[in-house]
Amino acid sequence: MKKLFFGCFLFISAQLCAQSLIYSGPMNGYSEMRETLVWVQMTEPCIVELVYWVDSLPDQTFKSIPVAADPEKALVVHLIADNVEPGTRYGYAIHADGENQSKGRALYFKTQELYQYRKDPSEFTIAIGSCAYINEPEYDRPGKAYGRKYDIFERIADLEPDMMLWLGDNVYLREADYFSRTGILKRYTHSRHLPELQRLLSATHHYAIWDDHDYGPNDANWTYPHKDKTLEAFKLFWGNNGYGTNDLGGITSAFQFNDLHFYLLDNRWWRTDANLVTSDERMLGDAQIEWLIQSLKYSKAPFKFIAVGSQVLNTQKIYENYANYEDERQELLDRIAAEGIKGVIFLTGDRHHSEINRCEHNGTILYEITSSPLSSGSPPIENEGNENLMEGTLYYDTNFGYLEISGPRTDRKLQISMRDMNGEILYTKEILASEWE
Repeated sequence: MKKLFFGCFLFISAQLCAQSLIYSGPMNGYSEMRETLVWVQMTEPCIVELVYWVDSLPDQTFKSIPVAADPEKALVVHLIADNVEPGTRYGYAIHADGENQSKGRALYFKTQELYQYRKDPSEFTIAIGSCAYINEPEYDRPGKAYGRKYDIFERIADLEPDMMLWLGDNVYLREADYFSRTGILKRYTHSRHLPELQRLLSATHHYAIWDDHDYGPNDANWTYPHKDKTLEAFKLFWGNNGYGTNDLGGITSAFQFNDLHFYLLDNRWWRTDANLVTSDERMLGDAQIEWLIQSLKYSKAPFKFIAVGSQVLNTQKIYENYANYEDERQELLDRIAAEGIKGVIFLTGDRHHSEINRCEHNGTILYEITSSPLSSGSPPIENEGNENLMEGTLYYDTNFGYLEISGPRTDRKLQISMRDMNGEILYTKEILASEWE
């Protein structure tokens, strides 16, 4: 009997020792030609390394600089692969204290191509979505669970997009979280640990913006006193290549993926109340708009994607649409038109439904793709009277957007398919870069 007990003890101990120290992830962050970021959250303090290799040459490995998983930083580490070549796929593993923690998992990242002056840019794909509520009953509001249909994350992973852009409300802070760093980090940790999310985290490269629910309380604006803490958490749990471009605060940044440019706007850091009577109402703020206009003017990309949490082209002054900030919205659209900026497509979330908007503002064509929600509630709505809504694009259940970019450098094409929780196509629309010629 003692031998049997001792044998069982050894077996259980071996199983426990074999358990991975990875709590969530790994997640692929930004991808550049000479560098890639990999994010991971551990279960306990340890020294973490990224071990990686060219996919076709597994015997020749490289290592990142070791990083300590620190409880003060929620045991999150950012690992940089900086011994890489452009346009190359790499396999990788996460090592902690010298031991491989990702055995049995096929993990890959890919660096961006060096196509300039050599060939046409490649075809590539982008997943977009917003509003990802992950239930935690003891902290949720009483009643019917608000989060649902988590399998949508598995369906996005099945498509293996080249990148995914999260359009805000990626985490829903709760009342217990708003006013402490501890609560904010616990909420991010809980949401990121969702089992159905893990495969997607390593299936593509992720970029993100925020909206009110990952910035602070519902409808929060610039006065939220703990935005420094939520900014810290956002930087810890995402892998964008920069935050607060050109000394701007908040999460504002930009990046290039293949031949397209992406501008990640912050619609919370400077946001005022929309009903002020003693001063001008602002959502983006003067400095951010100036940076955006000059960045767009500089860009030669056929499509220029502007990611922002609030809807921009929806004409109705409801909820938190940009239409509530009429003067600033008018200023932004007027300046895009006056500068002759072509190829502008807004990517937005927030509204718990999807739609595509199109308008011609002072002779300039503008598009908006709204994708929401990923896993949050979505009450049925009727047509709101939005004058820019494209017919047949309104959908109010869980969904994500899938964007396919193809064609030669001088004639790029964007194919949009909005997909349901099962990955089935709801509708498609096509936008040609030649439309702006």
